[in-house]
Amino acid sequence: MPNVPAATQALDVLELLARHVSPLPAAAIARDLGLPRSTTYHLLSALRDRGFVVHLPAERRWGLGVAAFALGSAYTRQEPLRWIAQTALADLVAKTTHNGHFAMLHGADVLYVIEERAPDRPSLVTEVGVRLPAHLTASGLAMLAALPAEQVRALIGARGPLVRRHDAGPRTPTELRRTLGQVRQQGHADEDGYVTPGFASVAAPVLDHAGHPVAAIALTFGTGDVDDAQRATLAAAVRAAAAEVARRIHGRPD
Repeated sequence: MPNVPAATQALDVLELLARHVSPLPAAAIARDLGLPRSTTYHLLSALRDRGFVVHLPAERRWGLGVAAFALGSAYTRQEPLRWIAQTALADLVAKTTHNGHFAMLHGADVLYVIEERAPDRPSLVTEVGVRLPAHLTASGLAMLAALPAEQVRALIGARGPLVRRHDAGPRTPTELRRTLGQVRQQGHADEDGYVTPGFASVAAPVLDHAGHPVAAIALTFGTGDVDDAQRATLAAAVRAAAAEVARRIHGRPD
């Protein structure tokens, strides 16, 4: 087999970035891979041009880009995580009779990967393939709350104002940090009217073995259809479903 050092080094860069929950400085990448800085910058520039990495100028760091996500999500669509999530989501929707979603972070957005619609429930904007700002969705808030603060800053930014759809949701990074603190305390996220007036959602993150959020499971319902006690019951059901998906992808026995 011919030796292809540039290809090997590019893959080494991607694997290194994938092992870290936060973007890395170029100097750290060069050090960890034992590469000259000039070679590292050439590799990063080529990967950036193809969308596999992104440069965060303010932080002087590099992270995985959309093209890397596309490869990962293609694998997810075909392999066990999607099948495991589909089964858990279908069970959750059948149990609660509300619409369910399985979503992943896509940069500062949430990408909806699976939708499970309950009988006689209305369709929503959160269909498969739709992207929405993570800070406006319960799924996004659940995943952001499980990330280190520095990674949230890299994704969302340190200054506002934040995008809003219907004059609802956190307006600034400071408000978002407070919201994420509440999410961590209660173990799930919720939103009410952030995405669509008259509809609310609860969500919980699916965590990998290192505690990093790989996805989130959510339920969406009419605001007037669910009282506080019922919402708490739905939140518990979502947390249990997310924990079940995490347990199964880790291969833990029942």
